[in-house]
Amino acid sequence: MASQANAWLAAIVENSNDAIISKTLDGVITTWNRGAEQLFGYQAEEAVGQPITMLIPDERLSEEEEILSRLRTGQKIDHFETVRRRKDGALIEISVTVSPVTDETGTILGASKIARDIGAQKRAFIRQSLLLREMHHRIKNLFTLTAGLVSLSARATTGGEAFASDLHARLRALARAHELTMPDLGDAPIAANATTVRALLDAILTPHASRSDMRILITGCDAPLAGNALTSMALLLHELTTNAAKYGALSVPEGHLAVDFRTHADRLLMAWTETNGPATPAEDRVAGFGSTLESAAVAGVEGELRREWRADGLAITLEVPLRSLAG
Repeated sequence: MASQANAWLAAIVENSNDAIISKTLDGVITTWNRGAEQLFGYQAEEAVGQPITMLIPDERLSEEEEILSRLRTGQKIDHFETVRRRKDGALIEISVTVSPVTDETGTILGASKIARDIGAQKRAFIRQSLLLREMHHRIKNLFTLTAGLVSLSARATTGGEAFASDLHARLRALARAHELTMPDLGDAPIAANATTVRALLDAILTPHASRSDMRILITGCDAPLAGNALTSMALLLHELTTNAAKYGALSVPEGHLAVDFRTHADRLLMAWTETNGPATPAEDRVAGFGSTLESAAVAGVEGELRREWRADGLAITLEVPLRSLAG
């Protein structure tokens, strides 16, 4: 059985698409699979017995010294991103995991290295960054253009100044919400901005409130929000707000929305309560794309959402692990 298991393991290593290499603690290559041949261009007979430094650009040789030093103490190097050189001289971006190899007594004999080409992934990320920046720029231009059209209409309409001022305020609120929920598009790698749950909700709800009314009330505690969780929560809260504005309490002047936050057992609890809104017929409550988007957003923060239709409105309860909000 042991020989059969070893044969299976050898077949898996040999046929892996990843480059799988072993080396001594002196950095001499001892095994070289087909994945390594495809990634680096050297055949096994050309590589085995050679120093691993033949793959390393001169300016990165210090990386190998650090790797060998850590391996001698039994440490594992996990998903280390670097650059290596192929046989034809081309440089490739790779992700590397290096683990110590020991014998039955625990003595470290050498290391196994798994390398994967991440060049295509990096290029796709750059294209995504460019597209996001272009989309962000176009959306900002739309806000500016819309605000300009409002001003032109106000000047051409008698008594439209108050309406235009109120609409300007709502447009500025929408722009702030967009800035808050969009990723940081600076020169650094794209990452979602950090904020809090209440700051996000306030930014999303502000365009639906006037300066004088008290239809919207947010109470309770707060929680930090960052990373992918920010995107999921933004989609979820935007969907709830849109539904309230189209069909619920925010669609009528007498409607009222109260949102309360509490923490319990490492979870954030949100109670979303709409009152004095229009009655919603059962046939209008069927699942659509909005429901699909809502479910995906809730799953993105490992949350649970419950909805209760009442005679005078709607009650929604959301529970989210606090750890998942940190991104």
